[in-house]
Amino acid sequence: MELLQGAQPYLPLTLLVFLAGFVDAIAGGGGLITLPAYLAHGLSPALLLGTNKLSSSMGTAVAAARMIREARFGLDFLFILVVLAAGGSFLGARLISLVPPETIRYLLIILLPPVAIFLAAKKSFGLADTSARFSEGALLRRAGGLSLSVSFYDGLLGPGTGTFLAVGFARLCGYDLLRATALAKLLNLVSNLAALGAFLYLGTVDIKLGLAMGLAGMAGNYAGSHMALRKGAWIIRPMLFTVSAALLCKIAWDMLR
Repeated sequence: MELLQGAQPYLPLTLLVFLAGFVDAIAGGGGLITLPAYLAHGLSPALLLGTNKLSSSMGTAVAAARMIREARFGLDFLFILVVLAAGGSFLGARLISLVPPETIRYLLIILLPPVAIFLAAKKSFGLADTSARFSEGALLRRAGGLSLSVSFYDGLLGPGTGTFLAVGFARLCGYDLLRATALAKLLNLVSNLAALGAFLYLGTVDIKLGLAMGLAGMAGNYAGSHMALRKGAWIIRPMLFTVSAALLCKIAWDMLR
């Protein structure tokens, strides 16, 4: 009984982290749920980003492992993209003091509406894999450029990274949304782990809370990746649209406050 009473204050946070993991596995954007949830729970803002990175990395690892296995990518191809993603995230983190966050937010305000409108209007987007029309070299250049640039943005600011990667891989490389989302999960995990290492070094992680919530995130990501593998683009596309619209609203709200 005492154990149940002690766990009760953590129940709302656990449910929200599970929900965030479910959404994140399908379309990215789980941080839109977890960051406010941690703050509402009473976590110190100084520990917010690091703790969130710990729990979200655990969850993303589950989704990435489950989905990338079904996506049929070559190991050499994945290795190159992982290296580029790690390098891009590192450069973004190093240059964060040189680029005002407001500048990036203005760019997102410009970029997000076309993404959301495109997803809503193009009903067939991501249903079929048309990547075979590109040569291996062309695919590597397109996917590598996207991995480097979006991971650079992730190191610099971060919100919506998984969404941008999934839409970009589908649009620029011709992957169906399931394969595009699987790639996005893997590269998002690489970027998250790089950031987590920095937060752990700085001591700005509540490790106990992060590990506990990581279990909830893992469960949510497992359920979300299972749904994505079963339904494919039919569930991923509307979820991407919803996350894009939510991210746009959040950025606009933050700028107006």
